[in-house]
Amino acid sequence: MKTLLKKEFTFSANILTYIFIAAALMTFIPGYPILCGPFFVCMGIFYTFQSAREGNDILFSSLLPVKKGDVVRARYIFSVIIEAIAFAVIVAVTFIRMFLISDAAPYVNNALMNANLMSLGFALLIFAAFNMFFIGGFWKDAYKIGKPFLVSCIVTFLILGVGETLHHLPGLMALNTPMGMLEIQLPILIASVIIYIVTTIISCDMSVKSFERIDLTL
Repeated sequence: MKTLLKKEFTFSANILTYIFIAAALMTFIPGYPILCGPFFVCMGIFYTFQSAREGNDILFSSLLPVKKGDVVRARYIFSVIIEAIAFAVIVAVTFIRMFLISDAAPYVNNALMNANLMSLGFALLIFAAFNMFFIGGFWKDAYKIGKPFLVSCIVTFLILGVGETLHHLPGLMALNTPMGMLEIQLPILIASVIIYIVTTIISCDMSVKSFERIDLTL
């Protein structure tokens, strides 16, 4: 597994995957849907899957003296680490916005989602959707990436739409403030953490089973 992970981060990874981590800094942008940041991070991971497919990386990895399921697990671990790095940046920026610059006019008058605990939860839901629908969908045949990515995009923008709508509903305007309605924000974040962990584990397990049934020689 250590060898496979080293290959994922060096040989297999597309440089755009690392560059797109910077999209996490979009959390700073007022008047912009900040949940697009996690989406672009996922798009960066997508480029690794795309370039690896074009380079027959999956077949090459399967020919190595490793368990076939470890090929899948290594790619999941790679993706989760990239998401974790991006999420750490998002958390840092969110805390800066919440506690240091929340009184800045562009944030006070921001009609779109502000950075707070709820936005962190929705960022995790976007990563969870990507892991389940794109990464999980890819390993059904270890080749097609268009349909799984489209499905993950649809689910992502549904999540984004819900996140951007909640604070406009009557009685929920405080959800768009740094510390407002913590009795709702905190459960959303906790639930999102659980959903991310559970869906990623389930997706990885299902992907391993799917990949082990594939005959790559055909």
